[in-house]
Amino acid sequence: SNRGQSMRHRLVHLDLKGAAPRAQYLEQVLPLLRALGATGLLLEYEDTFPYTGPLELLRAPQAYSPAELRVLLSRARAHGLDVVPLVQSFGHMEFVLKHREFAHLREVKVLPNALNPHKEESLALVKAMIDQVMALHEDLRWFHIGCDEVYYLGEGEESKQWLQQQNNTPEKLCLSHIKAVASCLASSYPMVTPIVWDDMLRGMSEQTLAESGVPQLVQPMIWDYAADIDVEGKVQLIEKYRRCGFSKVWFASAFKGATGVNQSLTLIGHHLRNHLEWLQVASRSPADVLEGIALTGWQRYDHFSVLCELLPVAIPSLAVCLQALKNGGYSERVKENVEKLLGMSNLEIDTFMSTNLGTFPGSNILKLVTQVSFYLKSSVDELLEKNRYVTGWFSPYHRKRKIIHPIIIHHFQPDAVSLLSRWNAVVQDLEAAMEQVFHKCTIEEWMEENVHPSLQKLQQVVDDLDELYAELYPTIPSQARGSC
Repeated sequence: SNRGQSMRHRLVHLDLKGAAPRAQYLEQVLPLLRALGATGLLLEYEDTFPYTGPLELLRAPQAYSPAELRVLLSRARAHGLDVVPLVQSFGHMEFVLKHREFAHLREVKVLPNALNPHKEESLALVKAMIDQVMALHEDLRWFHIGCDEVYYLGEGEESKQWLQQQNNTPEKLCLSHIKAVASCLASSYPMVTPIVWDDMLRGMSEQTLAESGVPQLVQPMIWDYAADIDVEGKVQLIEKYRRCGFSKVWFASAFKGATGVNQSLTLIGHHLRNHLEWLQVASRSPADVLEGIALTGWQRYDHFSVLCELLPVAIPSLAVCLQALKNGGYSERVKENVEKLLGMSNLEIDTFMSTNLGTFPGSNILKLVTQVSFYLKSSVDELLEKNRYVTGWFSPYHRKRKIIHPIIIHHFQPDAVSLLSRWNAVVQDLEAAMEQVFHKCTIEEWMEENVHPSLQKLQQVVDDLDELYAELYPTIPSQARGSC
């Protein structure tokens, strides 16, 4: 369909600022992405890039090695996937500016979000990061320099002074830094086109944009992750960007990481609707102005926030969204194609309950995460808050003072012990499955956020019961407990 064709470049965004998968897992996923209709990757490395020299302290402990990335990038090329690196150069610089060594380059002294655009050293830092990333990539056509959500811009001491001069505005300050970074890129890498997120530009007047010289240097990526986009507004925004002198624009949708900061399961229906809306926008825009679309898959809302849905959990959503874009819509035929490619017999769009969860790489993680997200907290709460023996005779008051009627233990200890052992088995399976895809620190973080709160509550009850049992029946061996 012509609507699908207008999205000829379909980049899958891999947000590596949290739960970065092992390189081998990403390699396993590449052929699937290609089969689903992806034409490239938007790689947001953040602290997983193997920076060296003065930038070495930016590397997270689980950063990729240069060798791993070379293999991954050459596999991507072999599968016919373009690679577009993304390096933040203005806002969302927390992973750089949190370090003492770079703190003097913050726009606002106490906040690690935004870079101070007045310091020459700021540009030198960005250039050094871009150069190191460029050195590891071959034949790039685009390079994404970020520039979204530059919070607190204009609130630093130097900015306040600069803004007091006549005709200076926060908008001009923003544009001059974007221009400096883009010019820097253009002079060192003339064959590579810079892409920027568009949110800082949206509200600017045509005149301000046109006079800045920025439209000649970059392609804006218009992002909106909602299920009900203002299609008319987007069409007008594209026309405005066109009139200002931007030659091409990109869209950015979302296949995960956009419905809740600590979301653990992906709402496929929401993300599908988001892509169908973008198809509407595409069908109403001149074909020659649209360069392509990036399907974003956020892993954290920012460097300091918790993890949202893990990549393997969101692969069915990604599959549905890519196929909808490729086919210009979603239908029974598209659904069957997705099921075939994922090895799923019954794909549910508007509930989480797919009967079997596929044969794609990491599908066992989806199956177990679904179990945990649905039943762990509810089953523990059911036992500890709805069971009348617990609420009536084994309250926090009773437990603290070790007051208990022996018969009460018999009423619910077996349930507590069996629930605990069932969940421990599921969690063990999940840890083993995650081990194949993620590093230890990711597994630890996910478990602490999603499993430990409920499991530790349950464990504590079982421990308290055991202790009381030992006091009540000192002669009975512990292995006989709980089988009353």
